Amino acid sequence: MNSPIDFYFDFSSPYSYCASTRVDALGAELGRAVRWHPILLGPVFKQIGVVPLVDVPIKGRYALHDFARTAALFDIPYVHPQKFPVATIGAARAMLWIDAQHGAAKARDFAHAVFHAYFAAGQDISQPEVVLAAAQQAGLDAGAVAQGMQQDDIKAALKSGIEAATARGVFGAPFIFIDDEPFWGFDRFDYIRRWLQRRGPGAAA
Repeated sequence: MNSPIDFYFDFSSPYSYCASTRVDALGAELGRAVRWHPILLGPVFKQIGVVPLVDVPIKGRYALHDFARTAALFDIPYVHPQKFPVATIGAARAMLWIDAQHGAAKARDFAHAVFHAYFAAGQDISQPEVVLAAAQQAGLDAGAVAQGMQQDDIKAALKSGIEAATARGVFGAPFIFIDDEPFWGFDRFDYIRRWLQRRGPGAAA
């Protein structure tokens, strides 16, 4: 049995959004399940002493261009949000609660709804009502999600999840581990395929 792919992402990351539309297909292609891990890039960046990509002179302007270009190259609907980046702690906590209560498939449905709301529908996912609308779109009870995302154990789970991610070497998003090999970025999907090919058929974990 092949080991799962671990997919770390932040809901306000355009490249995470692009990766979210393809990562499960990649897993199916490689015969592996995909475990989705919502993280917050703010605490990660603070720990490693960097600023958001769009705040870097010159590089930030390029990034804004590349977000839209990348989405267009892969036929992914994309409208750059007016407010960017935004806090995604509510969405991340909600996803963890949904995963715990309703399973990974329903949590992924919710994640897709949140990503679409932010990067295709121009909605501010830092607002609780937008997060809860995404939950409803995924077929969940908004009231239950609103209560669940405020539970102390869910808050603690997000914090510990971020700490575990950075301890593992996650410094950006999207970030993928396959057989403990790290890959950073949506543009590394083909690298993953080539890396596995070079290992040969007997190298699967």
